[in-house]
Amino acid sequence: MAGHRPAPSPDVIRHQRLARRIAIASVWTSAVLAIVNLAVGVMAGSTSVVAAGFEALGDVLAAAVVLAGLTFAARPADAEHPYGHGRVETLAGLGVGLLLILGGAGIAYRSVAIAEATTGPPGRAAIRALVFVIAVRSTMAVIKFRAGRRSGSTSLVADAWNDSVDIVGAAAALAAVGLARLDPTRFLAADHYGGFAVGIIVVITGVRVVRDASMDLMDTMPDPALTENLRAIALAVPGVKAVEKQRARKTGLQYHVDLHIEVDPEMTVRASHEIAHDVAARIRAELAWVAEVLVHIEPAPEH
Repeated sequence: MAGHRPAPSPDVIRHQRLARRIAIASVWTSAVLAIVNLAVGVMAGSTSVVAAGFEALGDVLAAAVVLAGLTFAARPADAEHPYGHGRVETLAGLGVGLLLILGGAGIAYRSVAIAEATTGPPGRAAIRALVFVIAVRSTMAVIKFRAGRRSGSTSLVADAWNDSVDIVGAAAALAAVGLARLDPTRFLAADHYGGFAVGIIVVITGVRVVRDASMDLMDTMPDPALTENLRAIALAVPGVKAVEKQRARKTGLQYHVDLHIEVDPEMTVRASHEIAHDVAARIRAELAWVAEVLVHIEPAPEH
C-alpha cells in the first residue's frame, strides 16, 4: 500500500488565489449594490428595490463566508487534519445556502406584510437601480461560475448561483416596478408582489446550494467520466493487471482517492510498492482534481 502526498500543484495554488480575489471583489460589489438599492428603494418608494437591497446585504455576508472558507481551506494538512482543511470550503458553501434560505424567507414575508400598504407608484430611479443590479450581477456570475468550476470550489459556485438568482429576482422586480408605473390604478401592488417573488426565488436557490454542498459532505463520488479517466491512467502503468476498486472523496477543491490495484502475486514487496508509487505519481501529475492517492496492492487472480 502506498500513499502520495505532494505539495499542492501550481495550478491548484493559482486557482485558490484567484478564488480568494474574486471573493474579496464580491464582498465589495455586494456592499455597493446594497447601499445603492436601499437608498434608491427608499427614495423611489419601491418595495422591490428595497427587497433587492436587503438581498444584497445578505450577499455581503455570504461573500464574507465564502472568503473565510477559501482562506481556511488553503491551509496545509497537519497532524489533526491529515486530509487538509478543504472541508471548510464546502461548509462555507453550505452556509451560503442556509443564508439564502433564511434571507429569501425574510424578504418574501416582509413584501407580503406591506402588500396592502397605500403608496404611490415607484419612482423612475427604481428602474435604473434594478438595471444596474442586473448588469453587475451578470458579470460577477459569469466570472464566479468559470473560476468555481475550473477550481472545483463548492462555495464559489454557490456564490455564483447566488448572483444568478439575484439576476432573476431583479428581473422580476423590474417587471413589477414597470407594471406599477405603467398603470398604478390596477398594478400598484405589483411592486410589493415583485419583492415576494424575489424572496421565493432566493429560497429555491438556497435549497439547491444546500443540496449540492451536502452531496460533497456525504462523500459523493465524482462524475463517472473522471473516475474512468483515473482508472485508465492506473491501468497504463506497467505491472498493473487490473483496478479492483476505486473511491474518491472531495475535500475542498480536490479529491482524495483510494485505489485498489492488482499485480502479479509472485512479485516482491519492493517491486509492488514501486508500482503503487508510480500509479500515484502518474495520477497526481495528470489529474489536477486529485489531491492525494492511496494505492492498495492486491494479488491478481491466477487465472
